[in-house]
Amino acid sequence: MSLIIKNDKHTVRSWAMFDWANSVYNLVITSTIFPVYYVSITTTEEMGDKVDFLGFTFVNTALSNFALSAAYLLMAVSLPFLSAYADARGKKHLFMRVFTYLGAASCIGLFFFRLETLEISIFFFALAAMGYIGGVAFNNAYLPLIATRDQQDAVSAKGFAYGYVGCVILQLICLIIIFKPEWFGISDSSLPPRISFLLVGLWWALFSLIPFKALPKIPPLKDVGGKSVQRKAISELKSVIEKIREIPAIRKFLLPYFFYSMGVQTLMIVATAFGEKVLNIGAPKLIATILLIQLVAILGAVVMAKASRKIGNIKVLLVNVAVWVVICVAAYFLKYEWQFYVLALMVGILMGGIQSLSRSTYSKFLPGNITDTASFFSFYDVTEKVAIVFGLFSFAIIEQITDNIRYSALFLSLFFILGFVLLIRMIKMNVD
Repeated sequence: MSLIIKNDKHTVRSWAMFDWANSVYNLVITSTIFPVYYVSITTTEEMGDKVDFLGFTFVNTALSNFALSAAYLLMAVSLPFLSAYADARGKKHLFMRVFTYLGAASCIGLFFFRLETLEISIFFFALAAMGYIGGVAFNNAYLPLIATRDQQDAVSAKGFAYGYVGCVILQLICLIIIFKPEWFGISDSSLPPRISFLLVGLWWALFSLIPFKALPKIPPLKDVGGKSVQRKAISELKSVIEKIREIPAIRKFLLPYFFYSMGVQTLMIVATAFGEKVLNIGAPKLIATILLIQLVAILGAVVMAKASRKIGNIKVLLVNVAVWVVICVAAYFLKYEWQFYVLALMVGILMGGIQSLSRSTYSKFLPGNITDTASFFSFYDVTEKVAIVFGLFSFAIIEQITDNIRYSALFLSLFFILGFVLLIRMIKMNVD
């Protein structure tokens, strides 16, 4: 095994560059340009906001949420086995590369997205999500290997901060192309956003080369000993499940994390479409708002990392989740544009902090001597992905039935309330 020196500045920076590389997917594809482009080209005079997909009729935003739900569900089912295999065979590094290039290539495929290519483009959209999920899962597994327990909050926050800065830089480049197409001799109005999807794929693939080069390849945990690779992976998975059962803190943390992640991740994904449908704010203002959220999120991640050192991770998470409840209820009553901006600011402050702090809190609960980190983190990632499946599916089905996206937002508050109640049980085992 390559010797890993924990808290090494070069290794930490290189690891954080993976967030720099892949966060452009989250901003451009999940949150800003793609949702606006998607809603605009799938809203027609003939069918309104309805689209035909594989012989069925869907509300356009419900369809994209169903597609993401399917992608997250497939990854949630497969990640435990893939991570167990990766630990057993020393394939963390390989799987991180494979999923990264799958996601990047799928974003490049979205360059060809027009209304007439809706069906194949939805599949590219889902594959891009799967690539992002898989890459992040195996990158997360490196956190306890590169940082000591007392530095994991700061290192996790550094990753998110790098990610927010990186995605903002590319977003600004994309915005120049979108709002000043004449500078580039572009007359086709659909071309600038499609160029943005192409740039996301290229940025993602190229900057990922930095962590791929710096992060060591972890060898197999032990010799296969005559077992088939499949049996060895299953054996490793069972071993990790038994270890998790012996750690009460992990068992208790994953349940509230599951519920509040339903709300957080779903709101981050649907925010742009919500603002467009409820207030008809318009693409320029929406994109500028989401861009501001990313900048504010950097501050949120850093501030909450510092707050956790003073009052503990669980207490900071409790405050964070409580404010998310307020946001969901306020979104239901949203009437004016300025109210949307206030909520967006609140989301930005909370978003970076809750993601960073959740990752480092889980990492702190892991035994200090483990090397099968991919398997341990797969349960963390699967918890989040299953939560997103339930969150997006419930959001989509409520909108599909009621044809009112406000009810979907209000329903999300229930997930945050459950997460808050379950987190209270962990006050006595607070970590710092």
